[in-house]
Amino acid sequence: MILIVASKKDTAAINIAHQLLAHHSFDKSSKGFQGEPVYFKKTWNDEAVNLVFIEEEAVNAQFITDAFTPRLLIFLSRHHSESGIPTLSVHTPGNLVGADLGGLPRKISISPASAMKEALKAMKIFREEMDLDYEVSYECTHHGPSLDAPAMFVELGSSPAQWNDMKAAKVVADAAMVAASNEKSYPTALGIGGPHYNRKFTRMALENDIAFGHIIPKYAISKIDIEMMRQCIDKTVEHVEKIVLDWKGIKGEDKYRLINTLNKIHLPIEKI
Repeated sequence: MILIVASKKDTAAINIAHQLLAHHSFDKSSKGFQGEPVYFKKTWNDEAVNLVFIEEEAVNAQFITDAFTPRLLIFLSRHHSESGIPTLSVHTPGNLVGADLGGLPRKISISPASAMKEALKAMKIFREEMDLDYEVSYECTHHGPSLDAPAMFVELGSSPAQWNDMKAAKVVADAAMVAASNEKSYPTALGIGGPHYNRKFTRMALENDIAFGHIIPKYAISKIDIEMMRQCIDKTVEHVEKIVLDWKGIKGEDKYRLINTLNKIHLPIEKI
């Protein structure tokens, strides 16, 4: 079963969920969750997809796997940034360091790299079909929940104007369903370096066969040890084949320690 989650406190999530209900033939089941109906449909390969609404913000949905045991969790979410740049994004939740925004300290969710890549590709295609002026991007691994299940966020941002853009909400809804229907498995990498929104990794995934699972940004590298590196590798659905470094996007003072740490992991390293 695949579970799609929308917080009732999140305007963008509600708008994306409404686009799912309007365009993807979900039916209302006899079951309920947190006072709302559970909606369901089947994918083309006959797998169940459930859509639920929760009272809490999605970052605080640490409880969700106590109530459901999905093969894949897809959180619908708003995205906020001070720049306000219209953005469609995808990432795995979890905390590389402290738990400042939900989840648990130093615990990340399992990254469904291939499903995220499919969502990213779909966002780009559907954005162009809708003639929308939005960036499409990976985000680094950040915020809660920290789950022992494959989990991903599909997000609409970066300000209230975009959260209420129904065309963009439909793009995210359609991309979520592409991810839910994914049966592909791509060669997968751990990405390290660069900003919160890594254009290099995004471009690689859109133009090549590679998928990225967890992404560790420049600002977190100095706080990451070998145990967290291994957790990022182990907590990926696919076998992580290599580590890709955004080399210019890594502080000079972090490079020596980082390479020494990565040499102990014994995976191929590619610098871009």
